[in-house]
Amino acid sequence: MKFSDLNINNTLLNAIEEVGHKTPTPIQEQAFPVVMSGKDMIGIAQTGTGKTWAYLLPLIRLWKYTKSMHPTILVLVPTRELVLQVVEEAEKLTEYSNLRVGGFYGGTNINTQKQLAFQGLDLVVSTPGRLYDLGFSGALKLKGIKKLVIDEVDEMMNLGFRTQLTNIFELLPEKRQNIMFSATMNSEVEKLIHGKFIEPVKVQIAPTGTPLKKIDQKAYSIPNFNSKVNLLYHFIQNDETFTKVLVFVKNKRLADRLFERVEMEFPGLSRVIHSNKMQNYRIRSVKAFQEGTCNLLIATDIIARGIDVDGVTHVVNFDLPEHPENYMHRIGRTGRAELSGTAISFVSETELGLLHNIEGLMKQKVSQFILPEGIKISEDLIKEEMPDNLDRSYVKGSKKSELAPGFHEKKAKNMKTNQGGSYRAKIKSKYKKPKTRGQKRK
Repeated sequence: MKFSDLNINNTLLNAIEEVGHKTPTPIQEQAFPVVMSGKDMIGIAQTGTGKTWAYLLPLIRLWKYTKSMHPTILVLVPTRELVLQVVEEAEKLTEYSNLRVGGFYGGTNINTQKQLAFQGLDLVVSTPGRLYDLGFSGALKLKGIKKLVIDEVDEMMNLGFRTQLTNIFELLPEKRQNIMFSATMNSEVEKLIHGKFIEPVKVQIAPTGTPLKKIDQKAYSIPNFNSKVNLLYHFIQNDETFTKVLVFVKNKRLADRLFERVEMEFPGLSRVIHSNKMQNYRIRSVKAFQEGTCNLLIATDIIARGIDVDGVTHVVNFDLPEHPENYMHRIGRTGRAELSGTAISFVSETELGLLHNIEGLMKQKVSQFILPEGIKISEDLIKEEMPDNLDRSYVKGSKKSELAPGFHEKKAKNMKTNQGGSYRAKIKSKYKKPKTRGQKRK
């Protein structure tokens, strides 16, 4: 099927042709008539299969020009990066249209975003928190919303957005079309569907947890952070295909630490992004990665779904994710647009259980590989890997001579004791008893 075979007008077809896409993906092909029908819909498809266009195409096709200053289409996404990505795709598809697109997210001046809302918008893309702030303040009128899209809803639940979503529903009109897209399903998502969707049509391209066939998955057993760094150095130096690499770590602190190590060894090769980085820095880092200015981008899971970069050759799981679904989103950053890709996982002994959960979700084993020759296994542990070495020699009732070195005698001023009546008499004589108790009330 071609895009021209869908019920798409010339304005939209011209924009699609300019982007260069020839044929719709399966999720785009199957979702289009359902969204066009006006029914509530749940779209389940793997990361990298074109879910963004699957809802943008029919919604833009259905949009009709209006003089209203208030939006009629609302798209909710979990991260700032996804806001920017969806806005970019929407602007491509509305190149020859009057549809006005705006994106909102936290971490930036809300007054600037209020000004954008006051100018008038038709399609709004936002994170839940900032949208609620704008809607509650009245800067963004949401009673005209006719189409609601919740993208990556499972990640929203993982990030704790359930309460904010509930609050947002209170600001929206009851009569609207609800559309949800995600790569995975869980119990929290099911609760949301049963509570807010009316007889939704389910469009599922692949079962939850189905691994992408175009991605070669590998795992290496390696004991600790420093040894993992040595293995990463090996791939950087010896693998000529290791040219556009996403490296995922489990938290912000380790992301910064890994970036510092890579930067020392290979200056200018990498960038790092996580939630503590300023938004402009994050945007510049992703842009540098997209344009090839840097070859290696170190990131945390919070932006795993907000990076849509063509030509990613490798995804490296420096640490395995706590939630097996996040593994699917991570590796889905490669093997996109009909290209093949490679996902490499560094697995320590403490992460074997996480790997087992991932394999259980996929119903498939990840191939185990022997470490390349010459990889130095370090015995030095970082602080987070240190065992609990607290001195527990002090216990209640111990004699002073048996106390641990960290304990010491109290200062004289702190050595208070119960001195009974003599103490009270001393205080009484010092401060005297008042001669009168004050004037009695009449």
